[in-house]
Amino acid sequence: MSIHINAKLGGVAETVLLPGDPLRAKFIAENFFKNVTCYNTVRNMFGYTGTIIGTKKRVSVQGSGMGMPSLGIYVHELIKEYNVQRIIRVGSAGSLQKEIGCRSIVLAQGSCTDSAMNNNRFKGMTFAPLANWDLLLKAYKVSKRLKLSVHIGNIFATDIFYDVIDAWKMFAEYGVLAVEMETAELYTLASLHKIQALSILTISDNLVTGERLSSEDREKTFSDMMKIALSL
Repeated sequence: MSIHINAKLGGVAETVLLPGDPLRAKFIAENFFKNVTCYNTVRNMFGYTGTIIGTKKRVSVQGSGMGMPSLGIYVHELIKEYNVQRIIRVGSAGSLQKEIGCRSIVLAQGSCTDSAMNNNRFKGMTFAPLANWDLLLKAYKVSKRLKLSVHIGNIFATDIFYDVIDAWKMFAEYGVLAVEMETAELYTLASLHKIQALSILTISDNLVTGERLSSEDREKTFSDMMKIALSL
C-alpha cells in the first residue's frame, strides 16, 4: 500500500483512467465495468478495478482531485508503487474558442502551463509536456470509428481556477483550445517515468460564450469521452 492509495499489490490494472472527480470514478466503475472491486477509499478519493463490459480487458479508474499537486501525488504512486504503464485522464475543461461548445471532446496534444512545478524542476527552463503519440493517434482513430467529432491541439493547464486577470485570453489568441488544471503535470511525469499518457477532455463550459454545464452533468453525462478512453 502507498500513502494515499490503499490497494494491495496487483490490485491496480496496468491501464488507469484518471478523472479528477472521485464521483466520476464511481460512475465509470458502476456503468462501464463488471466484476468491480473498490481498492481505494483513502480521503474518499475512490479507486476501482474491473473488467470493461463486453471485453476481457482489466482496467482501473482512480480519482485524482483538482490541480497538478494533487494529480502528481496519485500519478507518482500509481507508477512507482503499482507499476501502472498507461494513464488516461478523462476530465472536464473550459473552451477558449467560440466554436468549441459544451460536450465537445478535446484530445490534448500538448499542454501549456502557468504552474511553478516545472519551472522549479527545470531550473527556470521550459519543458514542453506532450501526449504519448501512440495513444493520441489511437484515440483519434477510435473517435472516427465511433463517428465522434474531436478537436486535437494544445491546451492550458493552470493553477488558478478563478482567473481575475483573464490570462486565458492570451493563450486563446495563440490557438490554445481549452483550459484545465492537470495535464501538464500528467504529461511531465509520464515522460519522466517512460509510461504512456493522454488527456481526453470534455468541454464543460465555454469562456467565450458563457455556456456552462451543471455539476451533475459533469459527473454523469460525459459518456462519449469514456467510450474513447475505454477503447484504447
